Amino acid sequence: MITELAVERVEFTCGHCWHQWSADFDLQHVRDEDGTDWEYFSLNGIPVASPYSADGAQACPECHRHWVGHLAARRLVPLIPDEETVPRSRITEPAAHRPERHTAPMLSATAHHRPAERDLSAAAGRVG
Repeated sequence: MITELAVERVEFTCGHCWHQWSADFDLQHVRDEDGTDWEYFSLNGIPVASPYSADGAQACPECHRHWVGHLAARRLVPLIPDEETVPRSRITEPAAHRPERHTAPMLSATAHHRPAERDLSAAAGRVG
C-alpha cells in the first residue's frame, strides 16, 4: 500500500570541482503486507537508488565524480482519499481521453532553474 507520494528536490555539491546542481526525484513510500515500510525513488521515470546513499550518488556533470545529495525541498502528491466529496472527472472513453498527454514532452527532473540565493544579511537587520 502506498503511504506517501512526493517530489523531492535534491541538491548536490561536488567536493572536487565545487559544481552545484539539483534534480527532482519522485518518491513513493510503501508499506508491505508484513508492515515493513520501504521507499522507492525514480528519476525521469527510471527507478534509481536513494540519492541520499552512496549507491545512489549522482555523477557531477562537470568532473563526473559521484556525490550524495541533500534534501532542498519537497512537495507531497496527495493520495486519493476514500471519500466521495473529492472533486473528480469521469473518464468515459479512456482511449480518447486527452490524447495530447500521450505525445506531450516529458518533464525533465533537471529542467528547473536553481532559485536565487536569498540575501540573509538584509533580512537580519529587519525585526518581525
